[in-house]
Amino acid sequence: MASDDATQERILVIKLSALGDVILAMGAFAAIRGAHPRAHITVLTTKLYVDLIKSSGYFDAIAIDRRPKLFQIREVLALRRFLRKGNFDRIYDLQTSDRSGFYYRLFWPGKAPEWSGIARGCSHPHSNPDRDSLHVIDRLADQLHYAGIENVPLPFLAGADIDLDRFGIRSPFVLICPGGAPHRPAKRWPAERFGLLAKKLADYRLTPVLIGTNNEAEVLGKIDGMCPKARNLMGRTGFLDIAGLAARSVLAIGNDTGPMHIAAAAGAPSIVLFSSESDPKLSAPRGTTDNAVSIVRENDLRELTVNRVMDEVRRRLDLVD
Repeated sequence: MASDDATQERILVIKLSALGDVILAMGAFAAIRGAHPRAHITVLTTKLYVDLIKSSGYFDAIAIDRRPKLFQIREVLALRRFLRKGNFDRIYDLQTSDRSGFYYRLFWPGKAPEWSGIARGCSHPHSNPDRDSLHVIDRLADQLHYAGIENVPLPFLAGADIDLDRFGIRSPFVLICPGGAPHRPAKRWPAERFGLLAKKLADYRLTPVLIGTNNEAEVLGKIDGMCPKARNLMGRTGFLDIAGLAARSVLAIGNDTGPMHIAAAAGAPSIVLFSSESDPKLSAPRGTTDNAVSIVRENDLRELTVNRVMDEVRRRLDLVD
């Protein structure tokens, strides 16, 4: 990284959430670093993603956004001081939300730095009228094109150096991500189907490795109970652990959820299950190669059969009955 001095170009990148979007922005992070190789680059993000973003190596500093409410005057003023006293030459707003647009207005009545985003009046607006119909990666690449940056790579995430013995895992293994946002149950394939899938994988002498948080204890416990050969790592894997496991796996399978974005970016061949609740054309994980991710879609995931998913598993792994 470049050293910090008074004459050095100073850049701020804003990317606050969510997990999948942070992963999909990794290529944009790399492109910004490539366009400003000697700059001091700070990223403004939320606490949950600090270690993940730090591991990318693209930033000289990380600032934590507490996402203040308008009535939290002291917090809003602290954020305003950070933005104004940062002496940033250019800000890349990769969040492009109402919140980050409000951050642009915190420079008023003074002059804002160069700003790439959609805030009204900014110097480098992403004015493509079709931006909302683009996949996240393509939208970020197009935004950077408007700001003069080309050649945005696919996301890549290097995970932790995993000791499989520490987790009691035998190779070859398949990473299974059966969780998802609790407020969007229609994005989840039923736990019983994951359990049957795990049993079929075990029949091929593939170890099913289950990941998820303690909030997914019921789902993970049901799968674990149906397939005694599965390894349940509930609550034991941070984001970088998931990336490390994915890099060592033969396949990752899961719902449309953040950990599947990690798995794909870490290089795992991936199968992602989509319902009508989300559109893979806009937000599907993308791997490190063009054919790394398979999408299996059913409007109602309760109608998605185990056999159909296993057909895709066999195709990806070239399994023979």
